[in-house]
Amino acid sequence: METTLTFDRTAPAAAGSTQVKIADDRAMLRAAADLTRELSQPRPAIYWGDLIASALVGYGALAFAATTASTGGMVAAIVVSVLALYRAMSFIHEVSHMKHSSLPGFRAGWNALVGVPMLIPSFMYEGVHNLHHAKTRYGTVEDPEYLPLALMKPWTLPVFIVVSALAPVALLVRFAILSPLSLLSPGLRRMVVERYSALAINPQFRRRMPEGEAKRLWDRTEAAASVWAIALLTLAITGTLPLRAFLIILGVASAVAVLNQVRTLVAHLWENEGEPMTVTAQYLDSVNVPPPALLPGLWAPVGLRYHALHHLIPSVPYHALGEAHRRLTAALGTGSPYHKASYSGLPLLVGRIARSTMIRR
Repeated sequence: METTLTFDRTAPAAAGSTQVKIADDRAMLRAAADLTRELSQPRPAIYWGDLIASALVGYGALAFAATTASTGGMVAAIVVSVLALYRAMSFIHEVSHMKHSSLPGFRAGWNALVGVPMLIPSFMYEGVHNLHHAKTRYGTVEDPEYLPLALMKPWTLPVFIVVSALAPVALLVRFAILSPLSLLSPGLRRMVVERYSALAINPQFRRRMPEGEAKRLWDRTEAAASVWAIALLTLAITGTLPLRAFLIILGVASAVAVLNQVRTLVAHLWENEGEPMTVTAQYLDSVNVPPPALLPGLWAPVGLRYHALHHLIPSVPYHALGEAHRRLTAALGTGSPYHKASYSGLPLLVGRIARSTMIRR
């Protein structure tokens, strides 16, 4: 959800950009299209099996953590729950890209299993994430998912991470309080839709009011999320849900949000000064963390470890990105910019962004 913090977005572009313009590498773009064309069909068994298994493990471990008397068992169960629910939550990215006719019912299933229970219904990302992929918007002030973090002051990085820990509380307020109240006030309703209905990091972003079928889906899922948020708070306030269990639920949700924010921090290099970029420049500003590294499978699940590749071929489903990467790696020579977007792991990427903020100040 959009942060209310206003990060210092001052960059050299304000006084005349010195950013190097990167031309498109036609060979790379053509290879990406030609070599992955037949990989674009999603496999329903993989999608449903992965989602259901992740949700079952996540909620099962959460229930165990909330009820066990063993401290060690609780900690272990919390770790399992966070990782599994984070994986299940990450399917919102796939939902925002898929043709729903190719996976009938998947969006509704994801909303029922994850979106509504975790208070991140699919409308919070659909209609938002596609703007991040618009060729003329990426990296500009019109991109809801971009901040030039590498060009900002050093304190913005820890704040960027820490503020995400408050997301579960913010979502409870949004759905349990603001949603019902907004039905009584058109002005409040517009504010809720424009400012508090997007999983975005750009505080300048404002959503448009939904229309047509999108509005009907929005209204249904928002109503379900509001009922769930009110019920959860009611159970906690009346003591029906023990305080310890409620705090564990909030803690797990907070940890999922922080893990996702850390992954977001290293999904791009965040070095664009606000100017429109070529597709190749967008690719090089994005990050792949391919095998043999193993941990990215946990902190960048559901294909997110191939985030740069995803910006080249956004229609390819997550389970085919590994094969797409292998094909392009073999086909493109060492001089191709394709190889320049791959990194070895999380510490290297965090260190690079941190150093950049210090050097520029």
